Amino acid sequence: MKNKPKANQKRRRRMVLLLIPILVLVFVSTGYAIDLYRKAAMMEEKAHQALERGTVSPIREEPADPLADSFSVLLMGVDGSDVRDSQYGDAIRTDALMLATFNKKDSSVKLLSIPRDSYVYVPVEKKKDKINHAHAFGGVDATVDTVERLLNVPVDYYVKVNFTAFMEIVDALGGVEVDVPISFTEQDSQDRPRAIKLKKGLQTLNGEEALALVRTRKIDSDLERGKRQQLVLESIFKKALTIGSLPKYGALLEALGDNLKTNMHLQDLEAFYQFAKSGSVNIDKLQFKGSNMYLNQIYYFKLDEQNVTEISETLQEHLGLKKSSSSRPNAS
Repeated sequence: MKNKPKANQKRRRRMVLLLIPILVLVFVSTGYAIDLYRKAAMMEEKAHQALERGTVSPIREEPADPLADSFSVLLMGVDGSDVRDSQYGDAIRTDALMLATFNKKDSSVKLLSIPRDSYVYVPVEKKKDKINHAHAFGGVDATVDTVERLLNVPVDYYVKVNFTAFMEIVDALGGVEVDVPISFTEQDSQDRPRAIKLKKGLQTLNGEEALALVRTRKIDSDLERGKRQQLVLESIFKKALTIGSLPKYGALLEALGDNLKTNMHLQDLEAFYQFAKSGSVNIDKLQFKGSNMYLNQIYYFKLDEQNVTEISETLQEHLGLKKSSSSRPNAS
């Protein structure tokens, strides 16, 4: 009986020793989570920009819940930098345009690259023009409207980044691994000619190098350029979802604050966490078919109408929407 209090004391000591590292982990992770949430809240305050139409696409009857429903995100890379902004102000074009649809049921993503020179109906201009001119004439709202009318697919969210944000995203992640499909030389973010030189093959790219890869287009075609943009975006997406990238999220959020615009709220970002938690995410890359065309000595990419219809139906099905039997509004 005399030994029992000592035995209990030893057991309590062992329990405390076991609890200490657990408590440390809890406090550290909680402190990190609080700091991360604070940075995310600050980023949202700087980056949030609602669409003039409101939260619901006119193609939907009610808003999509990204935690429960399939949803879409229009990704816009604008050819903006300190140098270009001083020259063009807000009248900048989209240098990269991709529509991503997320299907929660099977953890799949369909990523459609839209060539910047696509000859489409641009509502803000009330005529057909290059799709990248929509942003120059009417900003984000005009670009969203143009894409929705082209595909008859709702754009639930948009994310717009400039050159600076793109490079800082890549650098904050410690670079991204990409199998560069072709050797080339390209200007850098400051428009200095032949500043970036990349060789063909698998390698880790920093921000400047990744930007050069997604920008270069004179070496082949706009379609091939779209494929390169998809490669880099897929690498960024997969790197950002890895556990090893978690400590880098703080730097990532700080990098985005001044160089990103989106209509997403902080709570909407949990949808991407749900995708990451599911394990393997299948990304299916889609491309438009078409042909080269010149009007008044200006180059355009003429989309194949049948192919546009097929892609429209594929994306509608991926979003769980009923296929529309009617023709796409103002598509021609």
